[in-house]
Amino acid sequence: MTTLWIKNPLAVFTANDLDARGGLVIRDGKIIELVALGQTPASPYDQFFDAQNLVITPGLINSHHHFYQTLTRAWAPVVNAPLFPWLKTLYPVWAKLNTEQHYLATQIALSELLLSGCTFAADHHYLFPQQLSDAIDVQVEASEQLGIRVMLTRGSMSLGEDSGGLPPQHTVQDMDTILLDSERLVQKYHQRSADAMVNIALAPCSPFSVTQEIMRESAALAEKLDVRLHTHLAETLDEEEFCLFKFGMRTVDYLESVGWLNSRTWLAHGIHFDADEIQRLGRAQVGICHCPHSNMRLASGICPTMDLLEAGAVIGLGVDGSASGDASNLILEARQAMYLQRLKYGAEVITPERALTWATQGSAQLLGREKHLGQIAADFQADLAFYSLDDVRFSGIHDPIAGLLLCGADRAEHVMVNGQWVVKDREILNLDLEAVQAAHRQAAKALLAA
Repeated sequence: MTTLWIKNPLAVFTANDLDARGGLVIRDGKIIELVALGQTPASPYDQFFDAQNLVITPGLINSHHHFYQTLTRAWAPVVNAPLFPWLKTLYPVWAKLNTEQHYLATQIALSELLLSGCTFAADHHYLFPQQLSDAIDVQVEASEQLGIRVMLTRGSMSLGEDSGGLPPQHTVQDMDTILLDSERLVQKYHQRSADAMVNIALAPCSPFSVTQEIMRESAALAEKLDVRLHTHLAETLDEEEFCLFKFGMRTVDYLESVGWLNSRTWLAHGIHFDADEIQRLGRAQVGICHCPHSNMRLASGICPTMDLLEAGAVIGLGVDGSASGDASNLILEARQAMYLQRLKYGAEVITPERALTWATQGSAQLLGREKHLGQIAADFQADLAFYSLDDVRFSGIHDPIAGLLLCGADRAEHVMVNGQWVVKDREILNLDLEAVQAAHRQAAKALLAA
């Protein structure tokens, strides 16, 4: 069994204040030792990797995405649209998605995430047209090829236009179909070990696209199967108005009414909460995935991250779908989170280290993997991102950790998942990315032409 010393890095962000300035030792997919500055490992090792010019972070963790949307980036009819018109215009396009297109879209999303330093990615897939009933199975296959960890959520839409919802009627499914497939996917793919590569969660899409019944039944099934719950909530004022009109309650009251106000739940966006709702979310230890690029692109608002944290909620980061964030780059998302949140809370409060913690430890907690992922510490999984500061944008840098975000790092030099290199010298090892990109571009054109 090979034991590897990652030796003498330029800097290490551990997400926990432990000293690893002399590097770290890896064996059997796990970190077994942190090495202090100027020291050598106490553990015997048979290989070393010289990291003297590299900044090391825990592998970044993306806690909300829509992989399939890489096929509809920067599409002119929705470039300047807010959420509801944006969705109404795109739903008919997405409903034509087929298996091959979905596979390519997933490969591209995961590739871009990997190249940014992401080692664990959650996807919220809620679109199951007749020709794509195996959407989650397709994503499992794509992620296994790349060697990245995934949290794949079995989303759903059950409230169509005919019943007062937002999605076209032909994009919704009945409750029995949703619940049966949800249980099938958990039983088939969900792994529970410390080194799990695939997790499954249940994820009805949003208050404006599912019934209260499917929300309640999904909560009951998640408790029975011991998996996590995910949905969009409080993203826009339109959504708040919808909940008041359709259900006679605000978003957090709605969440509680369907049995979701608990620590099993993490929410995407979480922008429009009042002070009392923030306290209720905190007491319940609900998780919130902040998606700054998407929230700015759609002009949705600013997530009240620090208020939520102080109340007891958990904050992580997500790139959101590539038709709203228009990118799947998590290190850039951390940078955007830092800058956007400084507008709300000030530069002294929102430090680069805080934003990086949201992208690592915070997101790990959202996804229920905080005991194994999101930190550099002994007995944690060897999921690591390595960044070079050789580019001209970093010339003159003094603080390497702060410089990652302040100077705009956008691509990892190397990435390791489960102790295995998956990106080396800025190239994905298990994929012909050039060929996939060519096929993906053709698929994007075909989808819009259909």
